[in-house]
Amino acid sequence: MQQLGAGTLPARAACITFDDGYADNHDVALPILQRHGLKAAFFIATGFLDGGRMWNDTIIETARRSPLPLLDLSGLGLGRHPLSSNAERQAAIAALIAQIKYRPFAERVAITEQLAQLAQVQAPDDLMMSSHAVKAMRQAGMVIGAHTVFHPILARLTEDQASDEIGRSKQHLEQVLGERVGLFAYPNGKPGEDYSPANVEVVRALGFDAAVSTQWGTSGAGDDPFQIRRFTPWDQTRLRFGTRLLRNLHSSQVN
Repeated sequence: MQQLGAGTLPARAACITFDDGYADNHDVALPILQRHGLKAAFFIATGFLDGGRMWNDTIIETARRSPLPLLDLSGLGLGRHPLSSNAERQAAIAALIAQIKYRPFAERVAITEQLAQLAQVQAPDDLMMSSHAVKAMRQAGMVIGAHTVFHPILARLTEDQASDEIGRSKQHLEQVLGERVGLFAYPNGKPGEDYSPANVEVVRALGFDAAVSTQWGTSGAGDDPFQIRRFTPWDQTRLRFGTRLLRNLHSSQVN
C-alpha cells in the first residue's frame, strides 16, 4: 500500500485477494500459492469463523442437497423452484439469492434457515475457516484483513451499526493474530450500492491503512487508498482474462 501511494509499484503490479474466509482458502488456495511462491490477502468475516455459515451458502447448499424435485417456497413469498437438474438447481440459487440479498441481516438468516428446513436439508457447518486456520495462514506469510463480522450491506446500516461491524471484525482478528490488522474489504463492495462515502470515513477513522472495493478497474498513486479497485479473474481462457485486464485498465483511465 505504501508503494501504491508513493507511485513506486513496478509495472503491471497485481495483488491476489480472497474474501469471506472460506475453509478452502486454507485447504486449497494456500498450498497452491506456496507452490508458486505467491502471497495473497485474505479478508475475513469474523462472525462465521469456527463453524458459522454465510446466508448465501445456506441457499447454495440447500439447492444442491435437497432431495425434493420441486422446492415450494410460496409460503415464504419466494416462489416455486424445480430441482430436477443441475441447471434448475443453479437457476434456483440465483433467483433466491437475488430475492434475499438486500434484506436485513436477521431476516436473511431466518428465512434461509426456514428454506433449508422446507427443503429437508441439514446445511454443513464446515464451510468457513477456523481461527486456527486463519492464524496458520498468517504464519505462512499471507496478509489477513477485516471484512466485517456478519457481512452486511453496510450502506443499509446506521453509521453506528456499520462502525460496530467494521470495528469488531478488526478487533477479533487482532486478538486471533496478536498483531495489528490494517486492511479492510467492503462486503459485496459496490460503491454507492453496497457501501457509502460515510462508510469509507468510518473505515478511515478506525485506523485502517487501506480498503478494497469491487469497483472494476486498476488503482494508481492518485486514487483513494480506501477505495482500491478489484475485479474477479473468473475467465476460463487466457485470452478472455487478458481482454478483461485491458478493459479494466481502459475503465480506470476513462474514470
